[in-house]
Amino acid sequence: MAPQLHCGVDAKARSRKRVSLCFDRPFFSLLWLRPRCSFRTTTPSFLENPSSLEKVRCPSVFGPPEKYLSLVIPAFDEEARLPLTLDETLRYLEGRAAVNKSFTYEIIIVDDGSRDNTVKVAFDYIKKYKMDNVRLIKQGVNCGKGAAVTKGALCSRGELILMLDADGATKITNLEKLENAILTYGEKIQKLRDPSVENIFDVPLVACGSRAHLEQQALATRKWYRNFLMKGFHLCVLLAAGSGIRDTQCGFKMFTRSAAQQLFINLRLTRWCFDVELLYLCKRLGIPALEIAVNWTEIPGSKLRMTSILHMLFELLLIRIGYGFNVWKIHQNLVQTS
Repeated sequence: MAPQLHCGVDAKARSRKRVSLCFDRPFFSLLWLRPRCSFRTTTPSFLENPSSLEKVRCPSVFGPPEKYLSLVIPAFDEEARLPLTLDETLRYLEGRAAVNKSFTYEIIIVDDGSRDNTVKVAFDYIKKYKMDNVRLIKQGVNCGKGAAVTKGALCSRGELILMLDADGATKITNLEKLENAILTYGEKIQKLRDPSVENIFDVPLVACGSRAHLEQQALATRKWYRNFLMKGFHLCVLLAAGSGIRDTQCGFKMFTRSAAQQLFINLRLTRWCFDVELLYLCKRLGIPALEIAVNWTEIPGSKLRMTSILHMLFELLLIRIGYGFNVWKIHQNLVQTS
């Protein structure tokens, strides 16, 4: 019998499982060296409605798609940067929808236990654009960017799912580059491998925004110790997950619905290196990952600290141990049952 899979847990369940779900201390990460699917068998999450106390159950990525594009934005203490990103993103999406009536979208903001007014900011946009287009899911406690992206992706309704950062460092118009790359590559796979697949979005594909073409410029402007840390991290990624995508950490990635179904149900890391694990899973599951150059601007307010570097190295070690010793199992062909 297929396991029951849901997109998240309610507040009560989160409270009981805080230690095992959140990597607030490296020691607790060791508790995560077990299959992740048990996490999905808990009570489903609910969307936050600013106009009503009525709970609206989150949809599931395992259900039929209802939108063309889902945009997942993880947010932790982003009351200052989120409005600018939402304004630019919604201006683009509304303009595209006005030209193409078949273009439908949703923005899923996943609040990762913010301590400021991030939730209030999200509510203001929900009231303006309605819950069908802008949605909010609350983590309750800070579990990390990876956990927030995972929850949003598993609750998406789109045929395509885009994860993007709340700071808007990558211009939203770059999504067309990723979208076109997926459509072009999907058509080739469809013709060569399985012509019976009618919908390109049933082909598992990932397009990764990349800043690798900006590396020389970055090396020239960064402090020497930041360049040293960057090169060291890239070496650690190579040792932990192997070669492939040069820029694993760009927070602008697009997934077909089929790819999201396979990847996010297996994702275990919840903080800085979840991107690396996603790409490692692509290799193991045979999902093509395309690297696409995007326009990127450094935005003030980064939450990356020296302790974050240490945590990243620890998570890379977890990837190596978890998958290298077959402790972390990779589940395939999972479907949601109600």
